[in-house]
Amino acid sequence: MDHDIGTLIVRLALGPMLAIHGWNKVAGPGGLEGTTRWFNSLGLRPAWLHARIAPATEISAGILLTAGLLTGPVCTAFVGLMVVAALTDHRGKGYFVFKGGAEYVVLVAMVAVGIAALGPGEWSLDHVLGWKLAGAWWALIVPAGGTAAALGLLATSYRPARQSA
Repeated sequence: MDHDIGTLIVRLALGPMLAIHGWNKVAGPGGLEGTTRWFNSLGLRPAWLHARIAPATEISAGILLTAGLLTGPVCTAFVGLMVVAALTDHRGKGYFVFKGGAEYVVLVAMVAVGIAALGPGEWSLDHVLGWKLAGAWWALIVPAGGTAAALGLLATSYRPARQSA
């Protein structure tokens, strides 16, 4: 019972946070146009496509994690998103988030791996459906799969502007 309450609390913190983060890319002050410009400045090509894929992934992964549905695959998406963020927006800025570093994205990714290991708990759609998409193997699959997906995306789409000497 304590485990179920704990995993529910973590899901209710992490899932909505990512969904709202994604929604802000769509409907925040700059909207999709601002997100497109930002992704272009990061070197993600084509920026207009990534400005749509990223929030769609964030919103859907956030909603699914909140519901405790498809826990392992959804945690893999969380890790993939955070690895892309760490290697683009936070790259070379150190660890601490107040200096633009990767502190936040590392924490989000690690919590997602923890949820994949623990499972979503009894108060989840995975439990209601009888799906076992979490556990020790998922604690290995999630970081490996998320990192592989992120590196694949970056290999095909990351073209930062060259720095002049």
